[in-house]
Amino acid sequence: MSVIQEKLKLLPDAPGVYLMMDQDGVIIYVGKARVLKNRVRQYFHSSLKPPKVQAMVENIADFSYVVTPSEVDALSLENTFIKKYKPKYNILLKDDKTYPYIKLHTKEPFPHISITRRIQKDGKYFGPFMGGISCKDIVDIAARVYGVRTCKKTLGKAQRPCLNYHLGRCPAPCAGYISQEDYSSRVAGAASFLAGNYEEAEELLREKMQKFAENEEFELALEYRDRIEMLSRLKLRRITAMPKDVEADIWARATNGIYGAICVLVTRRGIMQGSRTFPLEEGAGEGGESFLSFLTQYYSSHELPHELVTDEEMDDELFSAYAREKTGRKTEIVRPKQGVKRDLLDMAARNAREYLEKSVSAIEHKNDMTVNACKRLEEVLGLSHYPKRMECYDISNISGVDKVGSMVVFTDGEADKTAYRRFKIRTVEGADDFASLKEVLSRRLLKLGTDEEERFPKPQLIVIDGGRGQLSAVRAIFEELGIEGIDLISLAKQEEEIYTLASPEPVRLSRRDYALRTLQRIRDEAHRFAITYFRNLHSKRNLSSVLDEIEGVGKEKRKALMEKFGTIDKIMRASEEELSQTPGIGRKLAHTIRAYFETL
Repeated sequence: MSVIQEKLKLLPDAPGVYLMMDQDGVIIYVGKARVLKNRVRQYFHSSLKPPKVQAMVENIADFSYVVTPSEVDALSLENTFIKKYKPKYNILLKDDKTYPYIKLHTKEPFPHISITRRIQKDGKYFGPFMGGISCKDIVDIAARVYGVRTCKKTLGKAQRPCLNYHLGRCPAPCAGYISQEDYSSRVAGAASFLAGNYEEAEELLREKMQKFAENEEFELALEYRDRIEMLSRLKLRRITAMPKDVEADIWARATNGIYGAICVLVTRRGIMQGSRTFPLEEGAGEGGESFLSFLTQYYSSHELPHELVTDEEMDDELFSAYAREKTGRKTEIVRPKQGVKRDLLDMAARNAREYLEKSVSAIEHKNDMTVNACKRLEEVLGLSHYPKRMECYDISNISGVDKVGSMVVFTDGEADKTAYRRFKIRTVEGADDFASLKEVLSRRLLKLGTDEEERFPKPQLIVIDGGRGQLSAVRAIFEELGIEGIDLISLAKQEEEIYTLASPEPVRLSRRDYALRTLQRIRDEAHRFAITYFRNLHSKRNLSSVLDEIEGVGKEKRKALMEKFGTIDKIMRASEEELSQTPGIGRKLAHTIRAYFETL
C-alpha cells in the first residue's frame, strides 16, 4: 500500500488545512476543510474530476496537514500558507497593493489629518481612495476650508506657529491661538466633508475664491477654482439611489474555464470610490471554495465593508464568521435580485467579462514568459526538477572596493522581490569575483538544513552569469559544501549560450525563446540589483574619509587629486606615474597612494 493510502487512514475528524506536495516536495496546493478526513480523501477517489483538479491530483506525491481549533482558523491559516508558498494550483492574488485612506487622529486633543495605507484602531478613517481621486487634494481642501492641522507636531508648550498659520490653513493650536472647543467644531466640519458631504465645503470655497478675485489675487482664486472643480467630479461619484450609510464591496467573476477575472466595485457612504479588476488563472478548488479563498487573501490587507454584494456561491456562514473575528462586527452578504445593488453587481460582472475578453492574450503571453518558460527550461536543459524557485547571483565592485553580491529570486518565472538579498563581501581581498561568489554562495547555501531555511527555501535552480569556467568554479563550491538536489547552469553573455553539468557543449536557444528570455531577465535583474547596492554603498563613502586614511594626504593634496582626476574611481585606478604628475604629489607619495589602494 502506498504512503498516501496509509496517511489517508490517519486523517483526523477535525477542521484544518492540508498541503499537497509533488515528488520534489514542492507545495502545489493548499486547502482548508471542515473535516480533514472527508475532504482530503475526496481527491483520491476514482470519481470524475474537473481537468484542473485532475491535473493537480496526478502530481501529488505526498501531503501534510495542520489541525485547527475551528474552520475559521483553518480559513485564516490557509490564507497564510497560500501567501507564503504561492502554490501552483491555487487561485493567487498576485497584485495586492493597498489603497490610501485619510486618517483623522481623533485621540489627540487637537486632531490632525494624515494619509495612510494601514488601518488601526486609533482614529477615524475615510476611504479607500481609488483611481482618479487624490488624497493630497482632499486633505488640502480640509485644511483650507476647515483649518484642521496637517502637521504631526506633538502639542504641549506653546511654540511659534508655522507657515500654514500664515497661509490661513491652520489656526495654530501649537501656539495656543485657538481653544480646544473651537477647534473641535472645525474637526466636526472636516469629518463631515471627508464622509462625503461636499456641499458646505463647496460653498465656503466659492466664497473664498470670490474674495481673492475681488482683491485681484487671481493666482489664489484659480487654486480655489481648481478645488471646486475637483469637488464637482467627486459629487458625480455619488450613487443617488443608494442610502448614504451603505458601505459595500460589490464582487463579480468571469471565467472561461482556464483564465478568469474578478472585479470589485468599492462604495462607501453611498459614494463610488472606484473599481479594480484582477486577472487570474482558475485554481483547482471548487468554485465557491476558490472564491472564498480569494476573498480571504484580499481582505487580509484591505478594509472589510459592512456589506459584501455578490452572485458567487460560497460558504456565507464561514465568511461571516471570518469577518466577525477580524473586525468584531458583522459583514452581511447580499445577493440582490433587483434595485441599485443589482445594477452595480451587473456593472461589476460586465467589467469582469470585458477585462477577460481583452486580457486573455495578455494573460497567455504572461504565462508563456513565466510558468511555461520554466516548464520549457526543465525540458530543454534536462533539469531534474521544475524550477519553481530560481536564484541568480552577481558580484559588483570597482578595483576591489565596496565589494557586494546580490541574490535575486524568480518564483514560477516571476520576480519575487521580497526574497531578494544583498551581501557585503567580508573575507575577500582585492577584486576577486570568483572568491567573492564563493563567499556569497557559501553564506547562502549553508542556511539549508538549518532553522533559517524557512526564510531561505531551497531553490530548484541556480543560475550563474558566465561560461563553462564559472560553472565549474561554482560546481566546486557545491561539492565542497555537499550540496545536492539543486540544478546548476550558467548563461554566457556574449552568445547567450547555456552551460549545464550534463554536457560539455552549450545549449543554444533562439533569441525569441521564452525560456532564454527568462534566464536573461533573471541575470540582468541580478546585475541591476548588485549595481544598485554597490552605488548606494559607494556614494556613502566620503572621498575625504578614503583619502584621509593615507598618510601624507591632507586637504590641499586631496583637492589637487580631485582637480586632476575628477572622481575617486579614477584616482583609485590611476597608475603611480599618473599620480606623481599631480601638483604636490611626488613619486614617494604616489607610491604610498598606489600601495594603499592595492590593499583595498
